[in-house]
Amino acid sequence: QVQLVESGGGLVQAGGSLSLSCAASGNIVSINRMGWFRRTPGKDREFVASIGWGWDDDSPDYLYSVKGRFSISRDRARNVVFLQMDSLKPEDTARYYCAADVRQVGFNSWGQGTQVTVSS
Repeated sequence: QVQLVESGGGLVQAGGSLSLSCAASGNIVSINRMGWFRRTPGKDREFVASIGWGWDDDSPDYLYSVKGRFSISRDRARNVVFLQMDSLKPEDTARYYCAADVRQVGFNSWGQGTQVTVSS
């Protein structure tokens, strides 16, 4: 089992930046990939970014609308994944969730989420 704890959300003006962190604990060796998703009320959960967790695989993947503005990275020594969000827009407002793909069956472990609010 993998436990995930997010931090770093908050309120920022449009054009500003925020950095999210996600600390993983538990059965770390079973993680294949780490990612970030977001959800706004009344909408489905949306994939934002992901990154490989293997020592030889740190390939990132992004939602098209955040490419060039968001950057996902990891610190394997501390079991932490980051999401740097720049040039934020009001439409980025959502609750952001950290997720882990455990045993290559898809993202099946989730954190509690952290709120990101971007004012216009």
